[in-house]
Amino acid sequence: MLDALERFAPLPLQESWDNAGLQIGLTEAEVSGALLCLDVTPDVIDEAVRRGCNLVVSHHPLLFRGLKQVADQNDVQRIVRMAIKQDIAIVSMHTNMDNALDGVNWKIAEKLGLTDVEFFVPKTVGDLQGGSGVTGLLRQPLEALKFIVKVKETFGVECAQCNEVLQRPVRKVAICGGAGDFLLDEAITAGADAFITGEMHYHVYFGHEQEIQICVIGHYQSEQFTSEVFRDIIERECPGVRCCIAETNTNPINYL
Repeated sequence: MLDALERFAPLPLQESWDNAGLQIGLTEAEVSGALLCLDVTPDVIDEAVRRGCNLVVSHHPLLFRGLKQVADQNDVQRIVRMAIKQDIAIVSMHTNMDNALDGVNWKIAEKLGLTDVEFFVPKTVGDLQGGSGVTGLLRQPLEALKFIVKVKETFGVECAQCNEVLQRPVRKVAICGGAGDFLLDEAITAGADAFITGEMHYHVYFGHEQEIQICVIGHYQSEQFTSEVFRDIIERECPGVRCCIAETNTNPINYL
Protein backbone atom coordinates (compact mmCIF):
# COMPACT_ATOMS: atom_id res chain seq x y z
CA MET A 1 0.00 0.00 0.00
CA LEU A 2 2.84 2.38 0.81
CA ASP A 3 4.19 1.78 -2.68
CA ALA A 4 0.79 2.67 -4.19
CA LEU A 5 0.60 5.93 -2.25
CA GLU A 6 4.17 6.87 -3.14
CA ARG A 7 3.64 6.05 -6.82
CA PHE A 8 0.75 8.51 -6.81
CA ALA A 9 2.61 11.16 -4.77
CA PRO A 10 6.34 10.39 -5.01
CA LEU A 11 8.36 11.49 -1.99
CA PRO A 12 10.76 13.63 -4.10
CA LEU A 13 7.81 16.00 -4.70
CA GLN A 14 7.73 16.97 -1.03
CA GLU A 15 9.22 20.26 0.13
CA SER A 16 12.72 20.21 1.62
CA TRP A 17 11.45 20.92 5.16
CA ASP A 18 8.85 18.14 5.12
CA ASN A 19 8.89 14.60 6.50
CA ALA A 20 6.39 12.61 4.46
CA GLY A 21 6.38 8.82 4.17
CA LEU A 22 6.55 6.07 6.76
CA GLN A 23 6.43 7.47 10.31
CA ILE A 24 6.02 4.38 12.48
CA GLY A 25 5.85 0.66 11.80
CA LEU A 26 6.97 -2.03 9.37
CA THR A 27 6.18 -1.88 5.66
CA GLU A 28 5.80 -5.65 5.33
CA ALA A 29 3.00 -5.91 7.90
CA GLU A 30 -0.35 -7.18 6.58
CA VAL A 31 -2.96 -4.42 6.67
CA SER A 32 -6.15 -5.25 8.56
CA GLY A 33 -7.65 -1.86 7.72
CA ALA A 34 -6.52 1.67 6.93
CA LEU A 35 -7.85 4.66 8.85
CA LEU A 36 -7.55 7.83 6.77
CA CYS A 37 -7.23 11.25 8.41
CA LEU A 38 -5.79 14.74 8.26
CA ASP A 39 -3.90 14.69 11.59
CA VAL A 40 -2.71 11.94 13.91
CA THR A 41 -4.01 12.50 17.44
CA PRO A 42 -4.52 10.20 20.44
CA ASP A 43 -8.22 10.03 19.55
CA VAL A 44 -7.34 8.92 16.03
CA ILE A 45 -5.21 6.07 17.40
CA ASP A 46 -8.10 5.08 19.68
CA GLU A 47 -10.45 5.12 16.69
CA ALA A 48 -8.04 2.95 14.68
CA VAL A 49 -8.00 0.36 17.48
CA ARG A 50 -11.79 0.50 17.82
CA ARG A 51 -12.33 0.01 14.09
CA GLY A 52 -9.73 -2.73 13.70
CA CYS A 53 -7.28 -0.72 11.59
CA ASN A 54 -3.56 -1.33 12.02
CA LEU A 55 -2.57 1.41 9.58
CA VAL A 56 -3.21 5.16 9.85
CA VAL A 57 -2.69 7.26 6.71
CA SER A 58 -2.54 10.97 7.52
CA HIS A 59 -1.94 14.11 5.53
CA HIS A 60 0.03 15.99 8.18
CA PRO A 61 3.10 14.08 9.42
CA LEU A 62 3.22 13.04 13.04
CA LEU A 63 7.00 13.41 13.09
CA PHE A 64 8.46 16.65 11.77
CA ARG A 65 11.60 16.64 13.91
CA GLY A 66 13.64 13.93 15.53
CA LEU A 67 12.55 12.80 18.99
CA LYS A 68 15.11 12.91 21.77
CA GLN A 69 12.94 10.76 23.98
CA VAL A 70 9.73 8.75 23.79
CA ALA A 71 8.03 9.36 27.10
CA ASP A 72 4.91 11.30 28.06
CA GLN A 73 5.99 14.91 27.61
CA ASN A 74 3.71 15.83 24.70
CA ASP A 75 1.12 14.45 22.31
CA VAL A 76 3.68 13.32 19.73
CA GLN A 77 5.51 11.17 22.28
CA ARG A 78 2.25 9.77 23.60
CA ILE A 79 1.02 8.92 20.10
CA VAL A 80 4.29 7.17 19.24
CA ARG A 81 3.96 5.05 22.39
CA MET A 82 0.29 4.32 21.70
CA ALA A 83 0.93 3.32 18.09
CA ILE A 84 3.83 1.03 18.91
CA LYS A 85 1.94 -0.57 21.81
CA GLN A 86 -1.07 -1.24 19.56
CA ASP A 87 1.15 -2.32 16.62
CA ILE A 88 -0.27 0.45 14.40
CA ALA A 89 1.76 1.74 11.47
CA ILE A 90 1.53 5.42 10.50
CA VAL A 91 2.16 6.78 7.02
CA SER A 92 1.90 10.47 6.10
CA MET A 93 1.51 11.95 2.62
CA HIS A 94 1.97 15.70 3.04
CA THR A 95 3.50 18.22 0.60
CA ASN A 96 4.16 15.41 -1.87
CA MET A 97 0.37 14.94 -1.96
CA ASP A 98 -0.13 18.73 -2.14
CA ASN A 99 2.19 18.84 -5.16
CA ALA A 100 0.92 15.73 -6.92
CA LEU A 101 -1.27 15.59 -10.00
CA ASP A 102 -4.85 14.88 -8.83
CA GLY A 103 -3.74 15.50 -5.24
CA VAL A 104 -5.06 17.77 -2.49
CA ASN A 105 -5.62 20.90 -4.56
CA TRP A 106 -7.26 18.97 -7.37
CA LYS A 107 -9.72 17.52 -4.86
CA ILE A 108 -10.61 21.05 -3.68
CA ALA A 109 -11.17 22.05 -7.31
CA GLU A 110 -13.36 18.98 -7.81
CA LYS A 111 -15.52 19.87 -4.81
CA LEU A 112 -16.08 23.34 -6.30
CA GLY A 113 -16.95 21.86 -9.70
CA LEU A 114 -14.09 23.64 -11.49
CA THR A 115 -13.10 22.76 -15.05
CA ASP A 116 -9.81 23.10 -16.95
CA VAL A 117 -7.80 22.47 -13.79
CA GLU A 118 -4.03 22.86 -14.08
CA PHE A 119 -0.98 23.70 -12.00
CA PHE A 120 -0.17 27.40 -11.96
CA VAL A 121 3.25 26.96 -10.35
CA PRO A 122 4.61 23.81 -12.02
CA LYS A 123 7.32 21.82 -10.28
CA THR A 124 9.70 19.35 -11.91
CA VAL A 125 11.89 17.00 -9.86
CA GLY A 126 13.91 14.77 -12.14
CA ASP A 127 11.29 13.23 -14.41
CA LEU A 128 8.45 13.91 -11.94
CA GLN A 129 5.87 16.57 -12.76
CA GLY A 130 3.90 18.35 -10.04
CA GLY A 131 2.98 21.80 -8.82
CA SER A 132 2.30 23.99 -5.80
CA GLY A 133 -1.23 25.16 -6.64
CA VAL A 134 -3.98 24.81 -9.22
CA THR A 135 -6.30 27.07 -11.15
CA GLY A 136 -9.66 26.15 -12.60
CA LEU A 137 -12.75 27.73 -14.08
CA LEU A 138 -16.24 27.98 -12.66
CA ARG A 139 -18.77 26.66 -15.16
CA GLN A 140 -20.55 30.00 -14.94
CA PRO A 141 -19.13 33.27 -13.58
CA LEU A 142 -20.45 34.22 -10.15
CA GLU A 143 -20.75 37.51 -8.34
CA ALA A 144 -17.95 37.59 -5.79
CA LEU A 145 -20.25 37.50 -2.78
CA LYS A 146 -22.17 34.54 -4.22
CA PHE A 147 -18.86 32.83 -4.89
CA ILE A 148 -17.84 33.27 -1.26
CA VAL A 149 -21.17 31.80 -0.14
CA LYS A 150 -20.61 28.83 -2.48
CA VAL A 151 -17.17 28.21 -0.98
CA LYS A 152 -18.53 28.42 2.57
CA GLU A 153 -21.32 25.97 1.81
CA THR A 154 -19.02 23.54 -0.01
CA PHE A 155 -16.52 23.36 2.85
CA GLY A 156 -18.89 23.81 5.79
CA VAL A 157 -17.20 27.05 6.81
CA GLU A 158 -18.88 29.26 9.40
CA CYS A 159 -16.87 32.34 8.49
CA ALA A 160 -14.45 33.07 5.65
CA GLN A 161 -11.72 35.69 5.96
CA CYS A 162 -11.85 37.85 2.83
CA ASN A 163 -10.50 41.13 1.60
CA GLU A 164 -12.76 43.76 0.02
CA VAL A 165 -15.52 42.13 -2.04
CA LEU A 166 -14.56 42.11 -5.70
CA GLN A 167 -16.76 44.24 -7.94
CA ARG A 168 -16.39 41.97 -10.96
CA PRO A 169 -17.55 38.37 -11.46
CA VAL A 170 -15.36 35.46 -10.41
CA ARG A 171 -14.56 32.92 -13.12
CA LYS A 172 -10.95 31.80 -12.72
CA VAL A 173 -10.10 30.42 -9.28
CA ALA A 174 -6.66 29.71 -7.80
CA ILE A 175 -6.36 27.16 -4.99
CA CYS A 176 -3.77 26.19 -2.41
CA GLY A 177 -4.90 24.01 0.47
CA GLY A 178 -3.38 24.67 3.88
CA ALA A 179 -1.10 27.68 4.35
CA GLY A 180 -0.95 29.18 0.87
CA ASP A 181 -0.21 32.89 1.10
CA PHE A 182 3.20 32.29 -0.52
CA LEU A 183 1.29 31.69 -3.78
CA LEU A 184 -0.87 34.81 -3.79
CA ASP A 185 1.35 36.79 -6.17
CA GLU A 186 1.55 33.82 -8.55
CA ALA A 187 -2.24 33.49 -8.45
CA ILE A 188 -2.55 37.13 -9.49
CA THR A 189 0.01 36.63 -12.26
CA ALA A 190 -1.99 33.61 -13.47
CA GLY A 191 -5.00 35.87 -13.94
CA ALA A 192 -7.13 34.38 -11.17
CA ASP A 193 -10.19 36.32 -10.04
CA ALA A 194 -10.17 34.59 -6.64
CA PHE A 195 -7.70 32.79 -4.41
CA ILE A 196 -8.80 30.13 -1.93
CA THR A 197 -6.47 28.91 0.79
CA GLY A 198 -6.57 27.68 4.36
CA GLU A 199 -4.65 30.39 6.18
CA MET A 200 -2.81 33.63 5.42
CA HIS A 201 -0.73 36.10 7.37
CA TYR A 202 -2.43 39.37 8.25
CA HIS A 203 -0.22 41.70 6.22
CA VAL A 204 -0.62 39.69 3.02
CA TYR A 205 -4.24 40.83 2.72
CA PHE A 206 -3.19 44.46 2.14
CA GLY A 207 -2.91 46.02 -1.29
CA HIS A 208 -5.02 43.64 -3.34
CA GLU A 209 -8.38 45.42 -3.25
CA GLN A 210 -10.25 44.84 -6.54
CA GLU A 211 -7.25 42.88 -7.83
CA ILE A 212 -8.23 39.45 -6.56
CA GLN A 213 -10.84 38.04 -4.17
CA ILE A 214 -9.04 36.47 -1.23
CA CYS A 215 -11.05 33.76 0.52
CA VAL A 216 -9.40 32.07 3.51
CA ILE A 217 -11.45 29.21 4.91
CA GLY A 218 -9.27 27.55 7.60
CA HIS A 219 -6.41 25.07 7.31
CA TYR A 220 -8.42 22.04 8.41
CA GLN A 221 -11.44 23.02 6.33
CA SER A 222 -9.44 23.47 3.15
CA GLU A 223 -7.83 20.03 3.39
CA GLN A 224 -10.66 18.05 4.98
CA PHE A 225 -11.33 16.02 1.82
CA THR A 226 -7.75 14.75 1.50
CA SER A 227 -8.85 11.45 3.03
CA GLU A 228 -11.01 10.91 -0.06
CA VAL A 229 -7.86 11.12 -2.19
CA PHE A 230 -6.24 8.45 -0.01
CA ARG A 231 -9.35 6.28 -0.21
CA ASP A 232 -9.52 6.48 -4.00
CA ILE A 233 -5.85 5.50 -4.39
CA ILE A 234 -6.08 2.56 -2.00
CA GLU A 235 -9.38 1.24 -3.37
CA ARG A 236 -8.01 1.43 -6.91
CA GLU A 237 -4.52 0.04 -6.27
CA CYS A 238 -5.17 -2.24 -3.25
CA PRO A 239 -8.79 -3.41 -3.68
CA GLY A 240 -8.61 -5.97 -0.89
CA VAL A 241 -7.76 -3.40 1.80
CA ARG A 242 -10.57 -2.05 3.97
CA CYS A 243 -10.53 1.76 4.12
CA CYS A 244 -12.20 3.90 6.79
CA ILE A 245 -12.32 7.69 6.70
CA ALA A 246 -11.78 8.84 10.28
CA GLU A 247 -14.81 10.09 12.17
CA THR A 248 -12.58 11.98 14.61
CA ASN A 249 -12.52 15.72 13.97
CA THR A 250 -8.89 16.72 14.51
CA ASN A 251 -9.31 20.47 13.97
CA PRO A 252 -7.67 22.06 17.04
CA ILE A 253 -9.46 25.38 16.45
CA ASN A 254 -12.85 26.07 18.02
CA TYR A 255 -15.16 28.78 16.70
CA LEU A 256 -17.00 30.31 19.64
